[in-house]
Amino acid sequence: MRELQWDGGVNIRDLGGLRTPLSVTGETVRCRVARGPRRERLTDSGWNDARQWGLATVVDLRCAHETGSRDTDPSVRDGSHNGVSIVSAPTEDHDNAEFRRVCFPLLDSPEYWAHNWRILPGLVRSALVAIADARPGVLVHCSAGRDRTGMITALLLGNAGVAPEDVVDDYAQSVHAMAGVPHQSPTGDRQYGWSSAQREEWIDDVSPIVHDVAIHTSDALDVIGLETAYRQRLRDLLTVR
Repeated sequence: MRELQWDGGVNIRDLGGLRTPLSVTGETVRCRVARGPRRERLTDSGWNDARQWGLATVVDLRCAHETGSRDTDPSVRDGSHNGVSIVSAPTEDHDNAEFRRVCFPLLDSPEYWAHNWRILPGLVRSALVAIADARPGVLVHCSAGRDRTGMITALLLGNAGVAPEDVVDDYAQSVHAMAGVPHQSPTGDRQYGWSSAQREEWIDDVSPIVHDVAIHTSDALDVIGLETAYRQRLRDLLTVR
């Protein structure tokens, strides 16, 4: 099972265990990288669960104004995440006029991914570099763990040679996991409150976008400007040569 049961968390999965011809094991490596939603959901027990998995670094894709605890978050003891490095690596700039105009209407859809790395390639590149430079295991998260995290995860898995249909399935799992779960977002979330039929129709509609990203990851990384050495380091993080 790739799903990780960290107390208080939802939509947390290990990126290991996915088939790829680039690993001698035939699969991506477990306990290297996980994806999830905002870490403030975790209880003290959840942080312990994460450490048992091997959590060493959190790469937070959110903007600074989105971070911090909310009234509905659990109270955790001081030092609950001692020993875990927290790295801020936002992929969005909400002060950028073009990003607001083009991407805000699409932020809960893979439709915005290519616009994000076209408009703000440096930010997306910095997030990928932060993951490559991090101590494994790494938790990559945003607010819902579905959209920004979905974008970065699709690039990581595509770069690691994971089958496009498995990348699509990983995205779909996050859509299902966050169904009806409120989360902090710069814009309204169209998916909150959708029926199961609406979610399935949505997945069918956007799956070709995710599939295309997985097939053409190298082209996306060219636009982002990620150096060959970092591409290999990210590949090595998830595979065994």
